[in-house]
Order: sequence, then C-alpha cells, then structure tokens
Amino acid sequence: MDEDLIEYAPNIPDNVLELIFSYLKLQDLRNCALVCKSWNRFLCDENNEVWRAQCLQKVPPEAFKNDLLSVVPSYKAKLRAFFHAWNPFDCSRHVYIKPNGFTLHRNPVAQSTDGSRGKIGFKHGRHAWEVRWEGPLGTVAVVGIATKDAAIQCHGYYALLGADDQSWGWNLVDNLLLHNGDAHGIYPLLNNAPKYKVGERIRVILDCDDNTLSFEKNYEFLGVAFTDLPDKIFYPTVAAVYGNTEISMVYLGPPLDG
Repeated sequence: MDEDLIEYAPNIPDNVLELIFSYLKLQDLRNCALVCKSWNRFLCDENNEVWRAQCLQKVPPEAFKNDLLSVVPSYKAKLRAFFHAWNPFDCSRHVYIKPNGFTLHRNPVAQSTDGSRGKIGFKHGRHAWEVRWEGPLGTVAVVGIATKDAAIQCHGYYALLGADDQSWGWNLVDNLLLHNGDAHGIYPLLNNAPKYKVGERIRVILDCDDNTLSFEKNYEFLGVAFTDLPDKIFYPTVAAVYGNTEISMVYLGPPLDG
C-alpha cells in the first residue's frame, strides 16, 4: 500500500468512509476492517449506514414484517443471521423455504419425515441459534444438529434427527434425547418436565470447544444435553412430520454466558 495512503487512511472522516464502503462487497468490508483502527472502529458499529444498506439489500423484506428478527437487534447481526438461515438446497423435497428466508414450510405429505439443515456448519467456537415451531408438532418434532452425512428425509413418521451416528436431537413431543437410533433419557432432567408449547422459543447452544450441545427454553437454560461430540462439522437441523407446520431459525452468534 502507498505510504501516503497508509498515513492518510486513519484520518478519513466517517462520512467519507460511509460513502466509500457503501460501494464495497462484504469480503471487501472484512478486509477493510483490518486496515487500521479507525476503519475497524467504524465497521464495528453494527448499526451504521453501511451495514443498514447491506442488510436491506440482501435480507428479504418479508423478514422484517414481524418480530422474527427482534432477537438480533443490529443490522449486521440480521445480515449474519440470514447467511446462516435454512438452506433451500439442503432440505427434504417436501419442504420449501418461505420468502422471508428464515422459515421452512413442510408440505402436507403423508408417511414422510422431513428435515432441513442450515447453510453454514460449525467446527470451532461457540454458537447459538433460536428455533420457533409454529403449528402442531405431530408425533415427531426434533431440533438439534447433524453432519452433512445425516439423512434429511425418510419414509414414515420417524425420529429422523438422532436416528444415526451423524445426528443429535431433542424430540419436543416426548422430551427424549436421540442419537444413533437410541433414546438417551428424558430432557430436561426434571420431574414431570413440561412439554413444549407451540410458539415457545428454543435456543440451541453448540459448544465446539467443549464438544457439548445444550438447549434453552424461553431463555431458561435446561442443562447440557449431549457431551463428547465428535470432531465434525455440525449444522443446525430439524425434522418434522406434521403437514403445513412451519419452523423458523435465527442464528444469534456466540451465546451470552449467564
């Protein structure tokens, strides 16, 4: 980089940076954040006009028509959530992703269990995402994680997520933890643990550093569900059987301790 530019870069006014950055792609913005402290400071403001413009350009307008994204208050966080949302190319053929980009709809197909994975998988760090199940659960309503090798559709009504050694799930219908085709006990570990009610917020917490999977319900931590997860790339995943049910997923980023 030219020495004069290196000297001048930290002194560029914010309004000029805003204009320049508004023409750049996301990868370019990531690189710009490494140029100097001033540029990094500007881009760390997740609600400035640059992130607002990026968000409104890329996130479908339908996503802003309800409170779905209220759990991610900044424009940059909403943009990040969109890039982590359900993958329309990695779901059962009986599922489609609604125009908002965050909600899947299971078509009313008999004798089929259908799932979907998120766009981005995780192998390092700590990650949290919120799942909202809207509509009846039916006999199977499983939320959890899976690798790319796990099936996302099968014949019959079956707890598909957790049916093999490539997926781990919590069936909201009977509160059973599922992995490798076996039930791993009731979750959470409470006497007469209450069943999930439609509309409640489920937060999934994946800790790739400690190799654990945990859940929260309505912001109450329910405890660690699975330990000793293998060294694999995990994707947010759900499996459903009820026709016309809808499931939304919003990526939150690293979980907040406490």
